[in-house]
Amino acid sequence: MKKTVVVFDYGSGNVHSAVKALEKVGAQVELTSDFQTSLDADGLVIPGVGAFDQVMKLVKANALDRIIDKRLASSKAVLGICVGMQVLFDQGIEHGITSEGLGQWPGTVEKLHAEKLPNIGWNRVHSGKGTELFKGLQDEYFYFVHSYAAKKLELDVMPPFIKPIISHSTHGEQFLAAIENGPMSATQFHPEKSGEQGLKLLENWLGTIR
Repeated sequence: MKKTVVVFDYGSGNVHSAVKALEKVGAQVELTSDFQTSLDADGLVIPGVGAFDQVMKLVKANALDRIIDKRLASSKAVLGICVGMQVLFDQGIEHGITSEGLGQWPGTVEKLHAEKLPNIGWNRVHSGKGTELFKGLQDEYFYFVHSYAAKKLELDVMPPFIKPIISHSTHGEQFLAAIENGPMSATQFHPEKSGEQGLKLLENWLGTIR
């Protein structure tokens, strides 16, 4: 049977391209903000485009924070994309304003130190050891559109828990391009805009869903 995936529709993100990409790799996709449907789906995708603070307001207005907490407590898959990745961190700093994030990961999302911003285009991603998302995609290029990013993940994980798998990219400085942390994964780039390699990554993600 096809895996069921909800692309959460809370008013931020290029949701239709994400829906089409997931359908293309074999998922049964629903675009919705319904609470129970989002809880019950095999996978949940959090898209996001725009400012950190505005996306967080939409997240809370649509109870997405509660949905994410409940899904992770049940080890149900969540995938954040772009700002949908950023809001999973403790906080974001944009234009001198600090906004509270969801706090799933420690760390701060902040402006990249680069000559040219935003970073729009194709960047190589150096995948972490043991990756599932990037199987067959080591050192491939993916499509980014952003000026802000998390630059490190300082998560103190002790056995028997498994350390997150971290993948990096560089634009002016190194930043986190993707994280795989149990049922919670995220990409700073847009897999739905990244051609065949993006589709392969989404297919890999579907394959991790039990």
